[in-house]
This record gives sequence, structure tokens and C-alpha cells, in this order.
Amino acid sequence: MSDRPLRVAVFGVGAVGGYFGGTLARVGHDVTFIARGNIAAALRTRGLRVESTAGDFFVHPAKVVEDPASVGPVDLVILGVKAWQVTEVAPLLEPLLGEDSAVLPLQNGVEAADQLAEALGRHRVLGGLCKIFCFQAGPAHVRHLGADPWIGLGELDNRASERVESVRRAFEAAGVAAETPEDILAAIWSKSVFVTAVGAVGAAERVSIGELRTEPRTRRQLIDSMKEIEILARRQGVALPNDVISSSLAFVDSLPAEGTASMQRDLMEGRPSELEAQLGAVVRLAEAAGLDLPINRALYALLLPLEQRAHASRR
Repeated sequence: MSDRPLRVAVFGVGAVGGYFGGTLARVGHDVTFIARGNIAAALRTRGLRVESTAGDFFVHPAKVVEDPASVGPVDLVILGVKAWQVTEVAPLLEPLLGEDSAVLPLQNGVEAADQLAEALGRHRVLGGLCKIFCFQAGPAHVRHLGADPWIGLGELDNRASERVESVRRAFEAAGVAAETPEDILAAIWSKSVFVTAVGAVGAAERVSIGELRTEPRTRRQLIDSMKEIEILARRQGVALPNDVISSSLAFVDSLPAEGTASMQRDLMEGRPSELEAQLGAVVRLAEAAGLDLPINRALYALLLPLEQRAHASRR
């Protein structure tokens, strides 16, 4: 890859896929959105709408297809589906991948890259994470409320590569802060410390981030959940930074007070959530490592019936 316009496919045009795919499309990259149903219809008729604290924009006309096989190989696949859908959609990405193509997963949790590598081959997958506070306000309509948009990406073995650098430069030129962390796995786990704890405690308490961080009892729960996830990561051999808890809390304190995590919103609204990919993974990995994480185990037990009910309603 070079600094020529990238061929990009966005698979999963929700808040995250829509925002980051949209930023590349608006500066001239060849972006195809892969969508169905009302999202595909909205993209075709009025394009992608993004309302953002960094500046509103439209992508119209937007290239949209329903069948990934009709696109052909691309340079980059931005995977924006929910974490619980990764294994289901992974085989559908095969027609999009050429010799040097890369899949960039932006899911919460710590398992997406490995799941994709198992299905597609490790050489086709990057480690990826993002920081942004946004939600899907409607079909092909993204609302970004806070946190400066940021992308972290890297080869899974942390080696330098031209494809990573090319994608990083593309995001930077599109106005998104983009970095290649020294250790991509540590970066993914560092985000998980934050997002899993906020989503789990927020869902259990049914409060906004503002209430979560200011009420002493819930702030203590948040810290305790984060500390347990840090213990698990270090047991897994992940070299988390020493300030992972304090930096995570600082990020929580910077977010809009009225906000909630996506996992919390899905659980509270009766939709399938990323509970299994976030909190469930913490519990499973802890059990496999012989660790007892009582705070996160209790939160998982409390929230699991809501998740099971949401999946049952889809059948």
C-alpha cells in the first residue's frame, strides 16, 4: 500500500463502522458499505449522516452493496459488527481479501482478532481498537457525543509494516488521531479494562456515566472491576502499563455525564449485547487461569439473564 486512495469495505455500518468508514469516504478513499435492510436503504437514498462534536458531515452518494462477494478484494476491511457476531460473519469476509488485504476489527473485548485469525489466517488480521463516544441514532445516522476519535492498530506480532502505516496515515489525513501502539495486545486489554468495567457496572446499576463516576459506592465498584481485569491481563502475560487504572478513570471522567456504554444500552433496551465478549470473556479466561474475580463474576451472574432473554426474543 502507498498513499494512493485506499479501497475500503465497511462490514457492519453501525456507530463505529459508520463513523470511521465515513471519515475515510469523505476525504476521497474508495469506501463500500456492506449493509442490508433499512441501513442499506438509508445509505442508498440519503447517504451516511454523521453528527459530531468534531464537525457534522454527510457521505452522499454512498457506495453500498448487500453481497460482499460483489465488491472484490480491497486494501482494508473495517469490521464494525457487534463482538458477538464476529465468528458468524468472519467467513463472509473471504471474498474481500487479496494478498495484502487487512481486516481491522474495532470490537470491544479481547477476542475478536484471534477469532478472525482462526477463520481467515493470522496474516490477514490486524489488532485494532478505537476510542470514541458515539451511537447509532437511526439507520445510517451516527451521533458522536464526545471523546476525540482515536484509532489504534498494529500487526498482531507488533512488527512494523507498510500496510499498517498506510492505514494509519489515511486515518490521520481524515482527521482521526491514529497510532501504532508498541504492543497492540496491551492496548486492546487496556481499553477492555475501561470499557468492560463501565459497561458492566453501568448496566447493573442502570445509571449514567456521570452518576457512575461521582457516587462513591459505584465508583468503588468500577475501580474494583478494573483492578480484577488488570490482574487477569497480567496473568495472561499482557504487559499493561502501570497506570492503566488511573488512566482509565481519567478517561471515564472526561466523558459526557449523560452517556452510557453500548453494552449497557443494549441490555437495558432488551437487545443482544456484548456481555459474553466483554464480561463473559473475563470470567471464562479467569476460570481457565485459576483466578477468582468475585466482582466481575457477580456482575456477570446478575446480567446474564437479561442477555439470555434478549437472545431468546430474536428466535
